Amino acid sequence: MTNKTTIMAIFAVIVLFTGTVTGPIGLIQSADAVKSKGTSLSVINSKKVCGDRLCSEKPSEVKSPEKKKEEVKQEKKTEAVEKAKEVPKKDNKEETMKTAEVQSSLKVPKTVTGTITSVQDPGQGHEGHQLAVILPQNTNTYRGHLTYTASENVQLVALHGPLKAGMDKGQPIWSTDGNTKFGLTLVDNEKAAGFWQFSGNAIALHTTNSKPFTVTYSVTYTELVKDGENVIMGTTTSSQDPGIGHQTHQLALLLPPNDKPYRGYITFDASEPVQIVSLIGPIVKGDLADMPTWTTDGKTHYGLVLVESKAAGSVQFSGNALALHTMKDTPFTVSYSIVLTK
Repeated sequence: MTNKTTIMAIFAVIVLFTGTVTGPIGLIQSADAVKSKGTSLSVINSKKVCGDRLCSEKPSEVKSPEKKKEEVKQEKKTEAVEKAKEVPKKDNKEETMKTAEVQSSLKVPKTVTGTITSVQDPGQGHEGHQLAVILPQNTNTYRGHLTYTASENVQLVALHGPLKAGMDKGQPIWSTDGNTKFGLTLVDNEKAAGFWQFSGNAIALHTTNSKPFTVTYSVTYTELVKDGENVIMGTTTSSQDPGIGHQTHQLALLLPPNDKPYRGYITFDASEPVQIVSLIGPIVKGDLADMPTWTTDGKTHYGLVLVESKAAGSVQFSGNALALHTMKDTPFTVSYSIVLTK
């Protein structure tokens, strides 16, 4: 019994001694562990501190001067955008309408293609004829070109007008009621196909037959304001040619002499066959050599280009003056449409 008591006492002493030694060792190891994480680390109220901040907080960013300038610039840009949003939008309705008006006034070429069959010509005196209208009557003037192929030979028609009262003086005219009259240009090429440059207030194809014909065509044209800057229309009667050596001839001056040359198209119909006159100059007579000349005073001379034509036609021209001419002493009348080009 005594031995057992002695043994238990010795075991108790050993256990107590072991716990006493082990406790300080654990504390020493914990302290060393904390210290090993860095000299700036400390513990305050159970929170870890890293230098001048808690370890749980993000470090503050040190901004460079350039970065600060960029941020200021971006802030100003943002403010400008926000202010722009506050400004009411300008009403562009008036400006849009002005733009549309300008665009609508531009003379844009148009192209029309098709195939049509002729009908009875409604013109007085043409009741037994056939007519295929390509461009209908218009107060504006058409200028353009026509390419066509028909089932038979056709004549080319351009109307000019309507004519003013008393201006129908022998030249071919076309009218449906006898009151509203048009100068009639009728070009007979005796062909079923061709190409035609024209100007006038209506364009058509025509035959003197009563049987309908068919035509396939392509027409490109512009509409120009009647009596505008580049459109000259009228009916005139010729007078005695004032040129020296031409006193017994007749001349219808359509475009008077000008220092700046004219260029364009003329479509006309006269009361008889005429010549187309183009004057070039004035120029020094010695430079003309054997070229025909035209002068009214023997001092100012023009080169004279005289082209034989029929009573009606459509031609392109250029020169410092334009006229129609005959070598007869009796007046003639002509209706015409002139379109000037640059």
